Amino acid sequence: MLCCVVNMGVASRVLKTARKYGVHGATISIGRGTVHNRILEFLKLDEERKEIVTMIVESELASDALKGICMDMQFQKPHHGIAFSLSVSEFIGSRNTVENKAGSREMKDKDNTYQIIYVIVDRGLAEDVIEAASKAGAGGGTIVNARGAGIHEVKKLFSVEVEPEKEEVFIIVKSEIKTAVVESIRTQMNIDEPGKGILFVLDLNEVHGLHQG
Repeated sequence: MLCCVVNMGVASRVLKTARKYGVHGATISIGRGTVHNRILEFLKLDEERKEIVTMIVESELASDALKGICMDMQFQKPHHGIAFSLSVSEFIGSRNTVENKAGSREMKDKDNTYQIIYVIVDRGLAEDVIEAASKAGAGGGTIVNARGAGIHEVKKLFSVEVEPEKEEVFIIVKSEIKTAVVESIRTQMNIDEPGKGILFVLDLNEVHGLHQG
């Protein structure tokens, strides 16, 4: 799974670029990112609407496709976007079935420098998750409203049911501070208490577009 987080209106360019590298089809969702800037925070302009592009691609194409997209979209420049990849063991869709073969180059080249922390909480609490993560050294995150298409429908995120009144937060951190960030979120959000939320951590294969400072 390739995931790109870009500014509003840029997702269509990501899709067009992705086709050059053998990626056909994607899902676009709307979220918001956080900007750490005291002036913007004072003016209440410290949130940015984002488009999140999720693409499934064969393992042997994943690394080259991700690098190509990042180069063409200039993710190496600040505020142009971030991109990362996660391993998918199996994908079944309307067009094809993709199996991620063990021992593929993507798995062998896995970079454990960064990890991604997913948190699912009640709507309105996502900002508190970001605040808790920031206290432990995280540089921000992306918030997605988990709204179903119908009142009786739920969304599934990695087989976890997400009810419409929930928010998803994902935060990419260096592995060396992951434990501190998780503990800060866990403590401040009382994650261990029933109904307070869900938190899980995944390894990333590749990350592009992150800028420290």
